[in-house]
Amino acid sequence: MTIVGVSGANGTMGRLTIGAVEQADDLRIGGLYAPGRDGQDILGYTASADPAALSGCDVVLEVTHPAAAQENVPRWRDSGADVLIGTSGYTSERIEALREQWAGLDSRCLVVPNFAIGAVLLMRFAELATPHFESAEIIEMHRHDKPDAPSGTALNTAARMAAVRQREAHARGRELVQGALGADVEGIPIHSLRAHGALAHQEVVFGTVGQLLTLRHDTTDYACFVPGILLALRSMKSLPAGVTVGLENLLGI
Repeated sequence: MTIVGVSGANGTMGRLTIGAVEQADDLRIGGLYAPGRDGQDILGYTASADPAALSGCDVVLEVTHPAAAQENVPRWRDSGADVLIGTSGYTSERIEALREQWAGLDSRCLVVPNFAIGAVLLMRFAELATPHFESAEIIEMHRHDKPDAPSGTALNTAARMAAVRQREAHARGRELVQGALGADVEGIPIHSLRAHGALAHQEVVFGTVGQLLTLRHDTTDYACFVPGILLALRSMKSLPAGVTVGLENLLGI
């Protein structure tokens, strides 16, 4: 039995995880951390504003705001628990800092930019396509009030594409309005859209002489994250000590 603590329990991902764990025979909720909700009921469990509420958990899932995660993750690391990070905003620099913080520890940290299996496949396909095209740009769209941009999925996709790119970035013209050509993330342009009615969507557009290739993934229901969340929670002990990035490490792709 794996005892799971949820940090950010009152958010969409937190509630989704609680419901998924409730249906699993091999997982159990060990505590909920939700500052501002101290003593309140969340899906039949009592939330706490005290980080100690998660002491004794085997795995702590961190799904708070990106700024809050910066403060929370060291707490869970120091508790000796394995840490599963589903919070957005983890750039290559931030992941490298995590690796340094976990050096010499026996526990594990898994950073998952996206729990949707389709999105994980898109990132892998983008990685495979990159060496064969001269142009590659990312367009991501999320709900209007998503607190960060680019998304964690886009950041991870760009980092993986940059690592296998075999061509120098080409000239893209001059911006008449700053930002028109998107943000530069490790040499990969990313365009972030924030719109009412959107959930989570990403395209990667590749181009070379005489052809274009477009990869796209659309999240239409948060339920698509459940299989990935359960896979990650169940697989933490199979990972090596230290930091691992991406659900693909558990899917063999």
